[in-house]
Amino acid sequence: MHPAFARSLRAFAAPLAAALVAVAAPVAFAAPASAEQCTEHAAPPAPVDTSEKPKPGQTVPPPLPVPAQPVGGDRLGGCGPILPPGAPALPPGDTSASWVLQDLDTGAVVAAKDPHARERPASLIKTLLALVVVTELKPEQVIVPTKEDAEQECTCVGIAAGGHYTMDQLLHGLLMHSGNDVAHAFATALGGADAAVAKMNALAARIGATDTRAATPSGLDGPGMSTSAYDLSLVFHYAMKQPEFAKVVATKNFTIPAIDGKPPIPVFNDNKLLGVYPGFLGGKTGFTDDARHTYVGGAERDGHRLAIVMMRAEQRPTKVVDQAAKLLDYGFALEKNGAQPVGQIAYQPLSADSAPMSDKQVTPAGATTAAAEKPDPFGTTGWILTVIVLVIIVAGFVISYQRKRNSRA
Repeated sequence: MHPAFARSLRAFAAPLAAALVAVAAPVAFAAPASAEQCTEHAAPPAPVDTSEKPKPGQTVPPPLPVPAQPVGGDRLGGCGPILPPGAPALPPGDTSASWVLQDLDTGAVVAAKDPHARERPASLIKTLLALVVVTELKPEQVIVPTKEDAEQECTCVGIAAGGHYTMDQLLHGLLMHSGNDVAHAFATALGGADAAVAKMNALAARIGATDTRAATPSGLDGPGMSTSAYDLSLVFHYAMKQPEFAKVVATKNFTIPAIDGKPPIPVFNDNKLLGVYPGFLGGKTGFTDDARHTYVGGAERDGHRLAIVMMRAEQRPTKVVDQAAKLLDYGFALEKNGAQPVGQIAYQPLSADSAPMSDKQVTPAGATTAAAEKPDPFGTTGWILTVIVLVIIVAGFVISYQRKRNSRA
């Protein structure tokens, strides 16, 4: 090889290597994020009973696909606690498998733990049913429960078959006392249990709740039932912007009046933080043998509104509501100290005439996020190939120049 040509290639090799490293760097840095994704959490743990056994002729649907990019931001694809830089240690006593702390006004995820791990919702799925109800039915609309509605597996409020109840009255029974009879009555009003579940799943897909598949209107376990702490935070974020929903979950006591010869039905809120935790806004509790304890609750302090969602928690050694209170305290302390969010609830206003959100770029609280941004259609591989082609072209010029120089010599 001609000495001048060898020197030219050596001189070109250094910037070429630097260029290739620079282009390949996103791949190298992206690998750990992918490795941290809770891929082993693509489906909830195996059931402990037969509640999810499919009916004759039906099969258990496969787990929902895991998005390539974690919804809400790259950090939310991680496992274990996800905290802001420099955050203090978490409060002791947390028994939940996963949780999300969010700012209800900005949508910022203040802190999280396995936020996209697939779990069973238990009665927290009633928040999704309630969101369907308040967007499709009027508060004064009269609903007449059937015998099947009134005889659902309890927890039940005690509505009577043939009774005449308003949507508002039944919504109190659904969210305050988690009435499965009320959930079934709403499902019947929405076209039947299957139609109601289909509407719940369509709304979940529309708002970007990619971990969620409802199998029953009430949250009783069923084949393929799935959600996550992130998704229920997203649903609660939407629901708390609906005045009817926010009013009901903040109600401590309510009475469904005597009607059609039936006695009045007193309804008490199951959420024990209401009236106890300062600034508590309301929420929802849930439990099944497979889901264990699930919880959502929100509170306001110093101009900030935070909400906590907890999945697969246990009542011992500390009650779940007390665990939730500690996490809310922790979140308020982080916001007071100006901690950097770890993600973003991908929220945009919900309206009846809006197109499915999967067809739109979701803008969380008016700002784009890494998860909402469209991926680069050219891709990392495309850029690497472009650099290689440029290298070949430049090398061709170098060779041509050396040949002309040697011929003149």
